[in-house]
Amino acid sequence: MRIFFGVIHILICVALIAVVMMQHRKAGGFSGAFGGGGTQADMSAGTWQRMSGLTKITTGLIIAFMVVSIIQAVIA
Repeated sequence: MRIFFGVIHILICVALIAVVMMQHRKAGGFSGAFGGGGTQADMSAGTWQRMSGLTKITTGLIIAFMVVSIIQAVIA
């Protein structure tokens, strides 16, 4: 069982790296992360609909990564 989850974890990691590398940068590095643009209207409840397909895949892979990591920690 540990080997199975280890292989799944590695596959998720490789897929996550590939999806993140395919995404386009929207802001210039740290300037976008620390106050570059964005208003209160940009942070409304409809954010999920405005996300691109790659962003949704990235979110799903991150969730899968965390779940498999927790399962591996419990098994070990």
